[in-house]
Amino acid sequence: MNDEYLPFTRPTIDEQTIAGVVDVLRSGWITSGPQVREFEARLSRLFGGRPVRAMSSATGALEIGLALAGVEPGDEVITTPLSWVATANVIVRAGALPVFVDVDPATRNIDLGAIEAAITPRTRLLVPVDLAGLPVDRTRLYALARRHGLRVLEDAAQSMGASWQGQLIGAGGDLVAISFHANKNLTTAEGGCLVLNDAREAGRCELWRLQGVERFADGELDATLAGGKHNLTDIAARLGVGQLERLEEFTRRRRALARLYFEHFDRSLGCELPPPDFANSNWHMFQIVLPAHVARAQFIRTMHAAGIGIGVHYPAIHLLSLYRELGFRPGQFPQAERIGRGIATLPLFPAMRDEDVLRVCRESARILRSLPLPAGAAAG
Repeated sequence: MNDEYLPFTRPTIDEQTIAGVVDVLRSGWITSGPQVREFEARLSRLFGGRPVRAMSSATGALEIGLALAGVEPGDEVITTPLSWVATANVIVRAGALPVFVDVDPATRNIDLGAIEAAITPRTRLLVPVDLAGLPVDRTRLYALARRHGLRVLEDAAQSMGASWQGQLIGAGGDLVAISFHANKNLTTAEGGCLVLNDAREAGRCELWRLQGVERFADGELDATLAGGKHNLTDIAARLGVGQLERLEEFTRRRRALARLYFEHFDRSLGCELPPPDFANSNWHMFQIVLPAHVARAQFIRTMHAAGIGIGVHYPAIHLLSLYRELGFRPGQFPQAERIGRGIATLPLFPAMRDEDVLRVCRESARILRSLPLPAGAAAG
């Protein structure tokens, strides 16, 4: 077996797509143009005809989504503390208050049963996150939103290709932000998109995406709002077009690799495996939660020495310095804190071989059995 270094993720980019990107570079038009329009059209068809606008990042898509939902300074936005920090940062940057709700330990997504208690007269928006590509229960989510008259901005950064009850994430719901970062299931190197509800909202999105500028047939222009600069390049869009053609293939392979992990990972090690959802999840990541007595940093170092990359996705947001300064404190969201302390992302990407999964399982077992307890810790 070839025991070369195995990263926790790696993009799969075929030669045809590379050639297409080269054609764009040679065309003389490399910023937003025909390739972006083509990418958006293909995404729209995938999502049942809904308007889609490509962005330079999913963070930009979230920022614009907040603006379209009418979030203003002083508003409250409910979200999960277990996500990439961008989910909460965009709320803070809008002048609103992130209101965290703890996660369900079974799914690691926001606990839908606990949201209602967090809603106040200042609540403007719900921002659920599909951690590792496992969709939040959209049926319960939207029933809750309708009951309280709230809009939803789905942070679906990790769930491209995932579905809920047979419908692709993005094909239904309210505002949906998706990431095309290099580690995502479909990549444009850097980038993302926002799925919208109608042409009017798409037009507003375009203003927020590029400086709020409207151009007129006579060559004049006007700026009607203080937009940002979130447009995607044609170079990135051509990469996305090529990736989109293989999305179903990528998802099938990820699901097959995840099944292998379930078959071969040693359950006696005491790790918590992810929910075995093969109908909805796109298996963006395969995450275990290490036993409480295992020092994660040492596990990561030792796996790295064995030639295997391990990621951490994610520490609980409310324990980061910025959010402690905002008044959050340890103990508020115990499930997110426990999972955030012990979560470890194992390698999973379409180009992995079956034997790579067996190698990860074998080395994980060897290393977890050999690690000493941290000072002062007790096994159990």
